[in-house]
Parts: sequence; structure tokens; C-alpha cells
Amino acid sequence: MLGPSHKTLALGLLLIGVGVILGLVVAADLGWLPMGHAVPEAPSAPRPVAVPPPAGADHNFVEVAKAVTPAVVNISTTRLTRVPEGHSFGPFDDPFFRRFFGDEFFRRRFEAPQDRRERSLGSGVIADPSGYIITNNHVVSKADEIRVLLSDKRELKAKVVGTDPKTDIAVIQVDAKDLPTIPWADSDRLQVGEYVLAIGHPFGLNQTVTMGIVSAVGRANVGVAEYEDFIQTDAAINPGNSGGGLVNARGELIGINTAIFSQSGGYMGIGFAVPSNMVRSVMDQLIKGGKVVRGYLGVSIQELTQDLAKQFGVAETRGVLISDVLADSPAKRAKMERGDVILEYDGRTVENPTQFRNFVAQTPVGKKVRIKVLRNGKARDQEVTIAEQPVTMARGRSGDSDEEEARAEGAFAGVDVRELTPEIARRFNLSREERSGVIVARVDDGSPAAEAGMQPGDIIAEINRKPVTNLRDFKKATDGLGAKDPALVLILRNGRSIYVTIKP
Repeated sequence: MLGPSHKTLALGLLLIGVGVILGLVVAADLGWLPMGHAVPEAPSAPRPVAVPPPAGADHNFVEVAKAVTPAVVNISTTRLTRVPEGHSFGPFDDPFFRRFFGDEFFRRRFEAPQDRRERSLGSGVIADPSGYIITNNHVVSKADEIRVLLSDKRELKAKVVGTDPKTDIAVIQVDAKDLPTIPWADSDRLQVGEYVLAIGHPFGLNQTVTMGIVSAVGRANVGVAEYEDFIQTDAAINPGNSGGGLVNARGELIGINTAIFSQSGGYMGIGFAVPSNMVRSVMDQLIKGGKVVRGYLGVSIQELTQDLAKQFGVAETRGVLISDVLADSPAKRAKMERGDVILEYDGRTVENPTQFRNFVAQTPVGKKVRIKVLRNGKARDQEVTIAEQPVTMARGRSGDSDEEEARAEGAFAGVDVRELTPEIARRFNLSREERSGVIVARVDDGSPAAEAGMQPGDIIAEINRKPVTNLRDFKKATDGLGAKDPALVLILRNGRSIYVTIKP
């Protein structure tokens, strides 16, 4: 039998044991101990696997930067401009200054024409050890003095060898030898997603290197130059980078940085570079002859849309549609015809009008090229000798006439046309080839023809591949159309022929 002291001890031990057990249970529930419910744990989310960079990528970029930066130079230009007489000079125009300094002093110092020096900065790439440097035309255009700062801190005066505003490329030269250069890359093999480095002197900060990827190739209709085939990149390009180099991960020159898309004036992730193959062709011609001579085929072309592809029996929208063949041109002598679809040019697949235009322009004059065309659903090869591109000017048309007119329905609902009389032909200064057809007097907004792009002043020469020489032909062609029938129309506009498909 236990005494009172033993009972007290036993009760204490029991309470301690109960407390330990309760503590263990609570700790397990709270996750303090490696214990839990007998429920399978949900599998943890897979850990992302880092994609390894190309072997030695970091080292290569460092070495590439070291190799190419000495060949990218800083270009500063000075231009002397004359401020016109009577130009406003801000607060100095205030009558107070006239009274204080006197009218004669004011006329001598401010109202007389003043000379002002404008300075700008850009970049350039040394293309030849003997001192030839590539840059942008807009960097050196109208400059009175050009100075080049080399990587070894030498500052040399440069002269312009030649410029080509149509591609915004220029070549200048300094009196130096054994200069560092960058090897050329084949820009036709460039692919979207490749790493590229942009090297230049943005905001006057020498030897700046930025990295990005190729965002797109073959960019056109940017509005920078007449011949555009830009490389788009997200490598940071800023004011002062113009004329600098765009190089690939192998340290080869892939393009010349030319423009940025920006709403703020600074970098916004979209930059454009002229591809190296175009640059090299322009540079070689400027060095040899001081000007660029471009190839000429003598056709008017347009994009092959899905509607036009169906009309001409083409399975894909690749290629370009010939809307006109110009008189006394290589294409005319090779018996190419309006309505031919060009599929290949000199062994290369034709994708769109911009690409085809660049193909022809870069072809040496006198070269014989083979062109694959589709005519009436059958493919055929044409051999054409490329000529030199002539200087041409487009003509505009305006005016009205009170001559006999016609109005149709269906595809031509909302279109007024008039007989193309000799008087109208003289008024619009039409060529002999354009003096046949009917002239569009009015196109209602929202009409099928307006949606297709027809405009007042257009001359309708064909409807559904049948010639239209007068109002009788026009009425006959339109009367044969059902209310929902589409029409393939050949129109003449500003000296060019264009196919449009009108769908009611």
C-alpha cells in the first residue's frame, strides 16, 4: 500500500507522461516533427530545367566583343547652316531689348543672316584595312566636315566616297592603313532567334555593346528607305548607333544598324539593320564607281492575295503577279505577259513583291537570269537579260469631265465610269498604251469597288481577263455578271497597272 508521498510522486509522473504524449501529437499536426497523416503526399511540381547556353557562349561573347569593337568607329559631323533673315530669336525679339541695345545693334547681330554650326554623332564600320568605312547616308548627308575617332584614339578627317539614299548606306574614307575589320556574314542564311550584338556609339558613349536576338527578317514598308529588307532585332539601338555594326555570335558582320522604332526617341525593343549582303553590294559599287547601278526587268508587280491566287489558278500565295509589262523592256523582249505569276527568280523562290524587287535591283546589269512563271495554270521558264534601271517619274491625275457615263450594279455598284475620249486622254496626259478603256469618275464610300481599292481617275482596262476599250465593252462585261459574282479588274493608275478583285 502506497503512502501519501508515493501517491503524489506517481500522480506527478502520470501527468508528465500525458503532457509529453499531447505535445508529440500537437507537434506532429503542426509539422514540427517528421510525422504526419498516413495520406500520400501530392507530388511536388517539377523543377524547371534550365536550358544550357551554347557551349562557351559567355566566353564567345566576350571574345566577339573584343574582336569586333576596334572595327566600329565614332563619326562626328559638322554642318554649317545659315539662319534666314527675320528668324525668331525667342526672348531677344522682345521690344525691351531693341530699346536697350538700339535697333541698329539688333539688326547687325540678329536680323542679318547668321551662320550656325550643327553637330551630330553616329557610328561606322571599317570595311577595308585601307580606310573605307561603311555608315548610314543620313549620318553624313550634307555634312561639311566628317571626323572619325578610331579605337586607338586617333581622330582623322574623312571624305565621302559615295552615298546611296535608296538604301541609306554611305561609304567614307580616312587616310590610314592596316585598320581592323570585321569578316562578312551571309545575311541570306540569317534566322529568327539567332543571337546578335549591336556595336556603336549611342549618345556619344564609345564602344557600347548590346545583345539581343533576331526578331524578324525581311522587314519592309518601314518608311526609312526606298529599298528595304531590314533585319529586326531587340538588341538595344539608340541615337548614335546609326551606322554601327550588327554581328552574329561568330563575330561576323550581319548588318548595319540604321533605324529604331520609338515613340519616345529612345530604345523600345525594335531596331532595324540593313542586311550585310545588300550593304556589300552597295559598298562595292560605290567604291568602284561612286554610284549604285540597279537591275531592271520592266514589269509592274503586285502581291498575290488569296483572291487573286484563285483567279489565276495558283495554289499558294507565294510569288508575285505581273500587272503590266512595260514597252521596250527586258521583260517585253522575253515575251513575259500581264497576268503571269512569277514563282522563281534566278534559282530563288519568290515570296513577295518587296523581296522580288530587291532581287532584281541587286542583279548585275547584263546578267542573264532564268525566271519561272505560271501562265494559264502552266509553269514555264523565261530567260531574261537584265538591263540598267532607268530614271522614271510617276504622273498624277486629277480633274473631272462631263462626258457620257455609265453606272453598273453588283460588283460595280457605286461606281461611275465615263468614256475615255481623246480630250480626257490629253487632260490626264495619258500615254498611248493608256488611251483605251473607261475612266472611273466616282466610287462611293463603302462600295465593293472602294473596299477593293478602286479610286476616281483609275482606268479600267480589263474585266475578268477581257479587254475593255469603251463604254460598250464595259456594259457588256458588267451585264454578264450576277449580283454576287466577283470581278477581276485590271486598272491603270499613275502609269502603273494593278489587278483588283471586287467582291459584292
